[in-house]
Amino acid sequence: MAVNSTFKHLVAITLLCSFGNLAIAGEQNHNDNAPEATAAQTELSFRDIPLLAKPFIDTAPAKRKDAIPVAKLGVDGGDKAMVVKMAKQIGEGKYGKYDSMLISQKGKLLFESYYLRGRVNLPHFQASATKAYTSLALGRAIQLGYLTMADLDKPLVSFLKDLNPKKFVKGVEKISLHDALTMSSGVGITEEQLNKFRENPELLKGQNQAQVYFENSTPVTLKSQIFSYKGTDPDLVMQVIEAVVPGSAQDFIKKELLDKIGITNYRWPNGVSGLPEAGAGAGMISRDMLKWGSLVINKGKWQGKQLISAEYLAKATSKITQPTEDWQPKTYRYGYFWYQTNFMVGNKSYDAKLAWGGGGQHIIAIAELDLIIVITGHDREDTIVPHIAKNILPAFTK
Repeated sequence: MAVNSTFKHLVAITLLCSFGNLAIAGEQNHNDNAPEATAAQTELSFRDIPLLAKPFIDTAPAKRKDAIPVAKLGVDGGDKAMVVKMAKQIGEGKYGKYDSMLISQKGKLLFESYYLRGRVNLPHFQASATKAYTSLALGRAIQLGYLTMADLDKPLVSFLKDLNPKKFVKGVEKISLHDALTMSSGVGITEEQLNKFRENPELLKGQNQAQVYFENSTPVTLKSQIFSYKGTDPDLVMQVIEAVVPGSAQDFIKKELLDKIGITNYRWPNGVSGLPEAGAGAGMISRDMLKWGSLVINKGKWQGKQLISAEYLAKATSKITQPTEDWQPKTYRYGYFWYQTNFMVGNKSYDAKLAWGGGGQHIIAIAELDLIIVITGHDREDTIVPHIAKNILPAFTK
């Protein structure tokens, strides 16, 4: 499914659905009854996936061959009644059109639920959550020594050797990797321009994509280098990854990141440049989204091994700048394609790191509680996170 990189342009999908009685699995049921997509369904576009006959809610998730330990909600952590209450409400459509909610604490999956088009084995479109994965791919390159933290402040063009600077508009030579990671490059390309370029995709192959951006942008100035949510900046970050890692960015991401954390059932297509989509377009199953959250919770470590640079990850998930789009909550801050906010439970504040994709893709990682909450959905308004903070977090703070 093609998903625009900005939330404003997310294509609305209208559903008419009704639910029967909830299917709830618990401690007495250790069979893996989570709904699966058939082989034929995996070939369908997202909007053609049939709706589940009834929501699936499991307080004792089954162990699968995915390197994710499992446990029992209410026995090994969390307030079972509180979580199940909200899960039922999601199943009733109270919060919008959502396809899954999973909860992991202390490295173990405690709760798993699927609704509407959610399936345990079906990669769900990620929209702009793809940006968060791109950021961690860069963090992997730093961990392996292909970049340094000091390189974040270097000009982007210093990594891209095939460009012709004589054709650049004024100011693009000063754009740093840090600028692009914080959506502050200052590159000004209109949607109309981008659509015109895409009509002749050969113009955008390889580093030609960066060349086209730098030739056709409005001049880049200190005034223009403010937060502006757009697809060009993640594209430029992926260009740098492609330039510095051995082989291709696609092979690097698979070998050095996805394979390392056991993600094999996914979609991460190449864009018009021939490089992996950087701003939107990936597809991940809900269980694997937990793995990305685990990297954040564990400061870049996977099963005890440092996979992502801890220094980079700390900066990437910090509050570097203020998002300014009208759909972004005023309490959110932006790091390197990751959001940061604080959730209040009573008089206690919890630092949360979030990956966010339009329509309802959320990875919420709260290190203090060793808690990861994953949501997938296709809801145009996507207002579920405050309800998660209100109804789910208290179940893990008692």
